[in-house]
Parts: sequence; structure tokens; C-alpha cells
Amino acid sequence: MKKVYGLPQSLKRADTHYCPGCGHGIVHRLVTQAIDEFNLRNKTIGVAPVGCAVIAYDYWGIDVSEAAHGRALAVATGIKRCLPGHFVFSYQGDGDLASIGLAETIHTANRGENITCIFINNACYGMTGGQMAPTTLLGQVTATTPAGRNPKNLEGWPLMVSEMLSGLKGVSFAARSSVSCPQKVRQTYKYIKEAFNRQIKKEGFSLVEILSPCPTIWQKNPVEAAKWVEKEMAEVFPLGVIKE
Repeated sequence: MKKVYGLPQSLKRADTHYCPGCGHGIVHRLVTQAIDEFNLRNKTIGVAPVGCAVIAYDYWGIDVSEAAHGRALAVATGIKRCLPGHFVFSYQGDGDLASIGLAETIHTANRGENITCIFINNACYGMTGGQMAPTTLLGQVTATTPAGRNPKNLEGWPLMVSEMLSGLKGVSFAARSSVSCPQKVRQTYKYIKEAFNRQIKKEGFSLVEILSPCPTIWQKNPVEAAKWVEKEMAEVFPLGVIKE
């Protein structure tokens, strides 16, 4: 009988520290599955962020470097330039990539560094207590916007990272998907593979933004959180290929 499903070799068997309903575990599997499919396991280096995925290396059976908060793409740049024959990717949340690390994000993309970035957008700071993030939706209640995010309070608007980066010539591919349902998970995997392929073909910077539920901070159960991604987040952050 042909085996049609199994644990990726690049994914370790480990108890998860993620909350029930969190999307990180799904994305971890998709990333390692793509690594296996492209036969990259022995020459891949991932860069883990500060955030909920700070110990992603406990789940990935590949070489992984830790980075200071917001500096994942700076670290990834150094690794890629020292080891240009290796496949290098960063894995970052919205606070890490779009707030404290925004300068690193923009300049890495603008230079066209041949790196792949997996960007998890859950519209909040998950690890540090649920503060407003650059991607927090208008009206969304967080620890620092108890009345809901309001531009009139100089809290700004949700930052459209993928659209912003797509205008840079160094970016070869940018897409946004989610992990809110099986169909979206399959589409996310296709985008991840395309982003990986752009690096393999040495075409420059590639990014996959993934809308991911955060039930604990949003104070919703996993089903409600998945529906919120589809009904609320996807309205603000449209899904699809943004730059091809």
C-alpha cells in the first residue's frame, strides 16, 4: 500500500508549547514539508524570531539560528552571504517583522537578498501579553487599545506589509494566505513552495504572509478564532498573490 501521509523528516516529534488553535504548528509542518519536497534538509538554515515561535528549533530537524528581536532578516542576510549555497529562511511574527524589525525587513527586501521570509500575521503581540501590533485591525481590542484601535488616537492603521514590500524591485514574490481551513492551508503550501523555488532559482527576496489565529489573546475558542480570520482579517488583508 502506498503511503500518502506521514511526518516530514525535517519535523521533530515533540510536545507543542503552542496554545490550542494556534496556527504556528500548521505552518511549521508546511515549511518542513516543503524542505523535504525540495530535498533541502541538509543545507537549510532557519532563523527563529523572538515571539511565540522563539523555540521553533525544538520542532525543526534542521539547522536553526536564533536572532534578537526584529533582527531575523539581518541574521539571515549574514548567513546567506557567508554560505550562499545554503537555503536560508526567516520565520517571523508581525511584532518581530513589522515593528521592531521593520527597518531590517525593508532593507533586506530592497537589496534583493536571496532569502525566503515566512511571516505570521496574527494581528497582535502574542508572547508578551497581547499588545497592539502594526497589523492590529481597526477597532480591535488589545492590551494597549482597550477601546479598540483608533487612528484618531494616533494609533495608526493596519500596516499592509506585503503590499508595501511588493513595490520594491528586490522582491521577486509576495503572497498572502491563511491557515483558517483546509483549503487555505493547501493554498498556503503552494505559496511556500513558490517562495522556496524563487530562492532556489536565485531570483531574490520572497515573502509569504500567513494570517494565523491567536485564540488566547483574542479570547476566542479555536473555531471562533478561525472564523474571525476568514471574516475579519481577510477583509483587511486580502488573500492571494501580491507580486509574482
